[in-house]
Amino acid sequence: MRVLCVTVGCFLLSASLGHAQDQAVLKAWLSREILAPNRTLTETQAFCTSRVPPIPRAATVAAWEQYATRAREATLANAVYRGEAAAWRDAKTQVEWLETIPGGPGYTIKKLRFEALPGLWIPALLYEPEQLSGKVPVFMNVNGHDPNGKAADYKQIRCINLVKRGMVVLNLEWFGMGQLRTDGFAHGRMNQLDLCGTSGLAPFYLAMKRGLDILLAHEHCDSTRVGVAGLSGGGWQTIIISALDTRVTLSNPVAGYSSFITRATNFSDLGDSEQTPVDLAVATDYLQLTAMMAPRSLLLTYNEKDNCCFASGHALPPLLEAAQPYYKLHGQEARLRSHVNSDPGTHNFEKDNRQALYRMIGDQWYAGKEFQPEEIESVKEVKTPEELKVAVPTSNADFHTLAMARLGSLPMKPAADDPAARRAELAKVVQYHPSVAQAELAGDVKEGMTQAYLWRVRQPEWTIPVVELVRGEPKATVLLIGDAGRAALAAEAEKHLADGKRVLALDPFYFGEAKLPRDYLFALMISTVGQRPLGVQAGQLQAVAKWSQEQHKTGPVTISAVGPRTTLIALTAAALAPEVISRVQTKDAMQSLKEVIEKNRMVNEAPELFCFGLLEKFDIPQLKELTADAGK
Repeated sequence: MRVLCVTVGCFLLSASLGHAQDQAVLKAWLSREILAPNRTLTETQAFCTSRVPPIPRAATVAAWEQYATRAREATLANAVYRGEAAAWRDAKTQVEWLETIPGGPGYTIKKLRFEALPGLWIPALLYEPEQLSGKVPVFMNVNGHDPNGKAADYKQIRCINLVKRGMVVLNLEWFGMGQLRTDGFAHGRMNQLDLCGTSGLAPFYLAMKRGLDILLAHEHCDSTRVGVAGLSGGGWQTIIISALDTRVTLSNPVAGYSSFITRATNFSDLGDSEQTPVDLAVATDYLQLTAMMAPRSLLLTYNEKDNCCFASGHALPPLLEAAQPYYKLHGQEARLRSHVNSDPGTHNFEKDNRQALYRMIGDQWYAGKEFQPEEIESVKEVKTPEELKVAVPTSNADFHTLAMARLGSLPMKPAADDPAARRAELAKVVQYHPSVAQAELAGDVKEGMTQAYLWRVRQPEWTIPVVELVRGEPKATVLLIGDAGRAALAAEAEKHLADGKRVLALDPFYFGEAKLPRDYLFALMISTVGQRPLGVQAGQLQAVAKWSQEQHKTGPVTISAVGPRTTLIALTAAALAPEVISRVQTKDAMQSLKEVIEKNRMVNEAPELFCFGLLEKFDIPQLKELTADAGK
């Protein structure tokens, strides 16, 4: 009996060692590089840039204005006022005026708060000259990614200089900055609203629109002289509101944006969620937004040695080239200007850049009148954040609470239960495009009974790396994917091999070997040009499954997915392509898409989980109902 125990123990130890050795071999094979360096990056760049709409060439002012009007309407309808945002747009602006504090010689500062949308209050400051008569220019100063927000010294100095020149000036707080620097306002959480089918861009736009409403309602407002300026994210805000709201008559975006075409090759310019919002580039690019300012006054300010983004050398020339023909068409070339800062030349809105703005204002609004373009010394009038603090409700809404408020009503009841109609609806939501793929053998290797083939499976626009593992005569085929990439799936692969299956371990877009630099920012680019990362990934699984059917002369395949992200991709693909995917096996899966919001996740963590409108129409159970093995 003792000998038998030792023998059995030796046998078990030998089997265990063999199993570990098999997994080590599999891991080495699964880790082999199949794609050429930067293959996924170059394909992503081409995929995105080919879909950015080109700027039209209009021969007459009437033709250009007709195009610009259509582009504004399409952008607002398809990128801003989607879902619940349409109701937010129509809500009456609520403004509450609070205390007035001394500013400096000749002006006061009124504290106020207003609702960008119901329940979401924006703190702001209104700088007013003490002596006001008649109609005067009004100016809205927005800020970028500065933690000091509206209290940033360079922003205060700009406000002070403008009010000392007789203007009424509004200083807005921005989401995630200053007083609104809270977790719920992190910009990567705006995509929670997207998942629910409501535009995450809408709060940003409405905050600016309401600010303009307040200025234009001022009794001394001269509606022909309405300006906006800001740095970085404030520069982005400036071009967005100025291009889309024609009430703005002078605009000075500073180091705030570049064309999507430019961004694809200059990674420093790849913008955050609000700068690369869903479907913006379906209707327009930043080239068109710049040109849409014609014939209104526009000063494009960039920095020569920008240490953040949008350096003048690559960002500015395409914008000028796009806009100049339309200023010329209107006979208003003098209203388009550019300024490049060399000292300090870094990411700034300091004195040199501010004085460029003052000169622009003087030339455009005060022509023939006395106007001082040099900055008025006012550093001593800069106030502390505490002095400029504006009371806001403790229950103030944010991106996360707005999304949480929608969960109880989602997903919506479908208009029809017909599976074909539901699949068509899902395909539209995720922008699914099935395709036929071809494959190129990149190598093969064998050890013992296990054979590995390395494949490059090519769709029209994507190349998918696939490792095929075979042991003996397979009785079925399984596609294997995981959140950690195929290199981490050796144990899962061994289980399927031991079960007599052919294993196709692959890395869809964004995973494993198919990752790319600045990855989530490129995923946002895919969404802004009207496609969806989830649709790309589901299409890749469909293509590999169909190729496998033809290559191996078998029936539909099974997908085995490990992790919450790839299980969503697998279920989506199976729901859309039941003719090639028979069932889905999942491990560590989400039970509901609502977990994305309940766990307060951000888009940089898992872009495909934030597919616009997916939770509005479908949750995990609804996806499962559309798979081939539903009800089995």
